[in-house]
Amino acid sequence: MTVGILDVDLCGPSIPRMLSVGHTDVHQCDSGWVPVYTDAQKSLALMSIVVWRGPKKTALIGQFVSDVAWGELDVLLVDTPPGTSDEHLAVLENLKKHRVDGAVLVTTPQAVSTGDVRREITFCKKTGVRILGIIENMSGFVCPHCSECSNIFSKGGGEELAKLTGSVFLGSVPLDPQLSSSIEEGKDFIQSFPDSATFSAISSISQTLLNSLQMT
Repeated sequence: MTVGILDVDLCGPSIPRMLSVGHTDVHQCDSGWVPVYTDAQKSLALMSIVVWRGPKKTALIGQFVSDVAWGELDVLLVDTPPGTSDEHLAVLENLKKHRVDGAVLVTTPQAVSTGDVRREITFCKKTGVRILGIIENMSGFVCPHCSECSNIFSKGGGEELAKLTGSVFLGSVPLDPQLSSSIEEGKDFIQSFPDSATFSAISSISQTLLNSLQMT
């Protein structure tokens, strides 16, 4: 499978660091700007403001969509900032001629976060974007010594929100120091900790989403 990641979170573009490509520059070809590939097989392509030096905001997002030589992709994942903003409207405007499968909404268990996601749900409904599901992030804390998961924050806010809004609940991902350190160091968490409960949760969510997309 070939996946493209379009990082339009202009306020906090962290994906390049997660994938260890923060210091890689894009270059131009006959078809447009070539995204940064994270592996030799070119199965994961990334375009982000961190690796781009050009116009900002809506014009930038338009260039990300139209001027990047993505090639043949199975999935294009667009990472947007929290809440509803110009970035979300710009993405939808620039993807009009393409099929948008839907949105995946991510929340933490706390009410202040689920409140933001409620507004995102309203935005999706008003703009006709299908909601693929809701994920609860930071759902419990995994002890790095014994692997026990403790609910240091509240728990279940994402699942409850999904029930209240008639959305699919895709699952919960705990706050895991091993995942955090892997992201900070740009390491492959999946290869490093294949037996962890966190990997199992992420894998289950990913497979559910892929199955959902294949049915559309």
